[in-house]
Amino acid sequence: MFAFIFIIIAGVATAFLLKTPVDPSLNPNTIEFYIEAIDWEVISFLIAMFTIVEILKEKKIFHEVSRRIVVTFKNRIRLIFYFICLLSTISASILEDISVAIIFGPIIVLICVYIKINPTPFLLGMTICINLASTLTPFGSAENVLIFNQLDLTFGFFLKNLSVYFIVATILTLVLLDVFVLRKYLKKEWIPQGEIHGENPPDLEQSEILEIRTRDIKPVFFKNSSNLEKTMKKQVDNKTFYLNLGAIVVFIVLLVVIPTIWLPTFISLVMFVIINPVKIKEDGKSRPNLSHFIRKLDFKLVFFFICLFVLVHLMEANGTILFLESWLETMAHSNVFVLSILILILTSVLSAFMDNAPVTIIFLPIIRILLDNGGFGAESAPIIIAFILGINLGGNFLPQGSIPDLMTLEIAQKYRIDDLNYKKLFKVGGLFALLHIVLGIGYLAFFVYVL
Repeated sequence: MFAFIFIIIAGVATAFLLKTPVDPSLNPNTIEFYIEAIDWEVISFLIAMFTIVEILKEKKIFHEVSRRIVVTFKNRIRLIFYFICLLSTISASILEDISVAIIFGPIIVLICVYIKINPTPFLLGMTICINLASTLTPFGSAENVLIFNQLDLTFGFFLKNLSVYFIVATILTLVLLDVFVLRKYLKKEWIPQGEIHGENPPDLEQSEILEIRTRDIKPVFFKNSSNLEKTMKKQVDNKTFYLNLGAIVVFIVLLVVIPTIWLPTFISLVMFVIINPVKIKEDGKSRPNLSHFIRKLDFKLVFFFICLFVLVHLMEANGTILFLESWLETMAHSNVFVLSILILILTSVLSAFMDNAPVTIIFLPIIRILLDNGGFGAESAPIIIAFILGINLGGNFLPQGSIPDLMTLEIAQKYRIDDLNYKKLFKVGGLFALLHIVLGIGYLAFFVYVL
């Protein structure tokens, strides 16, 4: 609502106060101006992607993956830490980052309840690495989708220019978390302090029973037991599980092979709907039902992006974008390395104080102008790399700069994980964000002067 009101105010101010648009083709007094401002391919992709995630959540595919992780690794806590962090990181390179946080947060708590260790290092590993994951592919965040679509990039561009940074940064992050965070928690057993359902049975202490409530997992009671199969029941049958895993693989292949973003996503959406039929109440039969999943979507983020598209189009019409582009060119003195560092630092700092979506949409036309008029030619790759890194890495500086960070804090509060609070996430996340930015500067220097 506030975004919509702000757009109305910005539109009225631009239309009446701006006598002559910077670009004559941009006329804010026409309805076509506002319709053309919206990138409908990106909006279509987001709706289809959110629907796929909703299907996977309802079918508990990721929950079953977590159960199998615990069954496989049992009480080898360090292996579980690395595996669950890498799994959530790889998932975040394909799925929307907030979806990964929503799915894996409760799963991590479930796993840690069983192995009796505080979830803090696991949640920190997931949260910090989610932002790193967004640098690997065009589909790990809505911001990457915008960059991919607006700058006409390819999947190969991300793998070629950012995979080395992603691998080095992820390994270094997990090792440092292991040494300085996880090791401290390995020395003591964690007693869950979650919500207790009603009165405890007279023969059980509070530390022996825990009810975990989430939107995706029905209440589950965990008792002291050596039988893993009884404490973590199978979430989904093998046929549904493997069908959906196969569909995910096909989805990834389609994203790589087909150059557009909306077509492979819609093809995959149809595939997921077909293999996950919904039981109809009237006759008790199961049929593919797209509307069942569509009705569960939260369209707030979609409307938010539509408002941002319009806002930036207004900024283009009134000359704000052109002013920022000229300032960056003046500061860089046509030096591609200096310009890349400026973009990296500026976008990461702005992304720390606000959600990175508006930062992305504001800077996209600036980057396009720099690439079109800057004369960088083949040297344009460092500018794009700096932009992608800055947008995705800055969120870890402050928890409010990243929606997954806020989701992690909500999960920690819900399950009374007292060790993980705003101060802790700000301290650990901020240090790693600084490390990632420094690594980014070093990588850009290597990219410009060595490669």
